[in-house]
Amino acid sequence: MDLNKDLNKDFEYHTGPVTLRGSRVPGTTTDQRLLDSRGSSEWVHTDPWRVMRIQSEFVEGFGALAELGPAVSVFGSARTKPGTPYYEIGTQVGRALVEAGYAVITGGGPGAMEAANLGAIGAGGASVGLGIELPFEQGLNEHVNLGVNFRYFFARKTMFVKYAQGFIVLPGGFGTLDELFEAVTLVQTQKVTSFPIVLMGTEYWGGLLEWLRGTVLDAGTVSAKDIDLLQLTDDVDEAVRIVTCADPVVVPKRPE
Repeated sequence: MDLNKDLNKDFEYHTGPVTLRGSRVPGTTTDQRLLDSRGSSEWVHTDPWRVMRIQSEFVEGFGALAELGPAVSVFGSARTKPGTPYYEIGTQVGRALVEAGYAVITGGGPGAMEAANLGAIGAGGASVGLGIELPFEQGLNEHVNLGVNFRYFFARKTMFVKYAQGFIVLPGGFGTLDELFEAVTLVQTQKVTSFPIVLMGTEYWGGLLEWLRGTVLDAGTVSAKDIDLLQLTDDVDEAVRIVTCADPVVVPKRPE
C-alpha cells in the first residue's frame, strides 16, 4: 500500500483562498518555490502573475488620474492625417474643451488622438494620453503632458470612462467603434449615468445611425431611446456644449 497516496486522498492543501485535494496537492510549498532560485522562470507568464500586472495597471492609472479634474475622452482613428479636415476638427475639439475648463483624454496615439492632444496642450490644458501596448504602435504622441501606458485594453478602457464626463467620437475604425459601443452599452445598461456621447461628422457617422434606426430598430434588438443616446453634429461648439452641459452637478474648472 502507498501510504503517502492514501494520506493525500483525504488531505486538504490550502494556498490562499484555493483548496487542493488528492492529486492536486503540490510536492512543494509556495515559499519553497519562491525562495528556490533553480528551475524555470515561466511562472512570470502564468495567469496568477498576470493578475498582479493587471492590478498594478489599475493602481497606476487611478493614481495618475485621480486628481485630473473634469475631463472628456476624445476618440478617433490613428490613421487620420495632419492637414485633413478631421484632423483640424480634432484640434479644435481639444482646444475648445480646455477653454471650457476640461482636460482632454485620448488614446495617446497618432491621427485624431494626436490632433485632440495638440489642441489641448496648445490651449494650456491637461493633455492626457492612455497608450496601449501594440506591435505596430510608436508610443505616445509628443503633445501628451500626462501619459499612462497599458498592457491590457480593459484596464485602459476603465480609465477612459472613470475619469471622463463624456465622449466625443471623431471618425475611426474598429478601435473607435469598440470604444464607442462599449460607452453606449454602459449608458444603456445604466452602469454609468449622465454620460453624453457625441459623434463628430454627419457624413461619416450618418450611415451608421441610419442602419441603427432602420435595420437594427426594425429587428427589435434596440429601442429608439437607445439610439438617441448618440448625438450627431459637425459643429465643435455644439459638441462641447453637449458634453459639458449634460450633468449640472459637474462644475467645470481648469485642471491645475
